[in-house]
Amino acid sequence: MTKKYTQADQVVDAMRKHGGYSTLGNLYHIIDTSHWATKTPQESIRRIVQNSPKIFRVQPGLWALEECREIVLSKFDLKDKTSESSNVFTHGYYQGIITEIGRMKHFETYIPAQDKNRLFLEKPLKDVCDTNKIPPFSYPELTMRARTVDAIWFNKRGMPDSMFEVEHSTDMQNSFLKFCDLQDFNTRFIIVASENRHAQFEKVREHSAFDNVRNRITFHSYEDIVKQYDALCLQTSRKGWI
Repeated sequence: MTKKYTQADQVVDAMRKHGGYSTLGNLYHIIDTSHWATKTPQESIRRIVQNSPKIFRVQPGLWALEECREIVLSKFDLKDKTSESSNVFTHGYYQGIITEIGRMKHFETYIPAQDKNRLFLEKPLKDVCDTNKIPPFSYPELTMRARTVDAIWFNKRGMPDSMFEVEHSTDMQNSFLKFCDLQDFNTRFIIVASENRHAQFEKVREHSAFDNVRNRITFHSYEDIVKQYDALCLQTSRKGWI
């Protein structure tokens, strides 16, 4: 008797064709669910990657096949999660996720020139963002300060809508100081980090030096950012945007 080809089999095969790994958002786009007997196929995909013993989580939002564990972890230098290469991968991964969210929201996205060759999965960030040259939105001394921000979304008028600092292992206070210098713009300031750094964020925010910006700087965990990314990918996949 021929074994039934299940939805889980289809997800696994899609990941194999994609090098043994994928973001959840990418799976929404690359898997043909037109014949699935469900009104919510993307939710089925999400349940499969979360529950299948054949799949493991590499990072929030990034999944890989157990059969490809060694290959994937070696590809991204993630065997030692405390290594410098792991830190570099994680930083680039979230810069890329933030950039893709911004593009789906129709912002012009910026990544600093010093990070343009850092990878988002297997793509250099310069191929993910719209620009790595800071738009001249203000005085030179302010744009010089803004050019080091990890990711920026610019609106249609060329003004910064949102600025993001990814704080994986560096001193969070430096990001607060950067945002403090840029406080005169009507811009959202967001620190993105692991949830286990949330308490540190709150402690730094209480410093009297940050009185003027305290209520403007918000914390988003890696999981928060990935949930936004997955939700937007879900919306675009339903509209047929591939």
